[in-house]
Amino acid sequence: MTAPTRRVSLLLPALLTIAGTLVLCTLGSWQIMRMGEKHAFISRLEAQASGAPASMPAAADWANLDPSKLDLTRVAASGTFVDGAFAGVRTTIAAGAPGTRQLSGFGRWIFQGFRLDDGGLILINRGFVPEGRLGEITPASGPARVTGFLRAPEARGSFTPADLPANREFYTRDPAAIAASLGLTNAAPFYLEAEREGNGLIPPAGVDAKELIARIPDNHLSYALTWFGLALTLLGVFGAFAWQGRQRPSV
Repeated sequence: MTAPTRRVSLLLPALLTIAGTLVLCTLGSWQIMRMGEKHAFISRLEAQASGAPASMPAAADWANLDPSKLDLTRVAASGTFVDGAFAGVRTTIAAGAPGTRQLSGFGRWIFQGFRLDDGGLILINRGFVPEGRLGEITPASGPARVTGFLRAPEARGSFTPADLPANREFYTRDPAAIAASLGLTNAAPFYLEAEREGNGLIPPAGVDAKELIARIPDNHLSYALTWFGLALTLLGVFGAFAWQGRQRPSV
């Protein structure tokens, strides 16, 4: 193979290598950017958890709010629990680290309506109940002040089982569907996840802020290193290919 022919034969692999490297480096850079955003988000949650909760957004403003931007905002809500049944969302809670004490296993999140002092209606996730202790739970009643985290509706996955609204049994935390099963209208498009009170061993057990933060996935650095590593591998493969081509005798 002559030198000009060899250069032509390397042109297409070189162009593909450059394009692939740019794509992989772009993906790696995007993960680095997402890591910065995630760390800022976690820092905000940690600051919220250690400080005073914000006020509940006024019901009159709910229609103009973006639930995704409110997600995990710590607030305090005053109002009265709506008399009537509650709904359950099936879930599984992993056991805590050695030395921790928390309810775990198969169970349900307990959702109940809550009428705010300004007249707005919101669903409250009162906490987790193991399946075997569901019979111990009764609807909450009367006035209360609930501190917790506002949460956006949970997305349904491809393999999520169908809900059973007639039984008030759900597989996603969807406030609109849950409110409808409870006969509640004009409920907030988000819900309030109550903070844990006491030792967390009495159901329903609300969320612990530190555990909630610890469950937030933060794998962006490993993803970034994977993409950058693939880019280096691609360059290495092309380098080896080009070097071998140079070692072949000319014809």
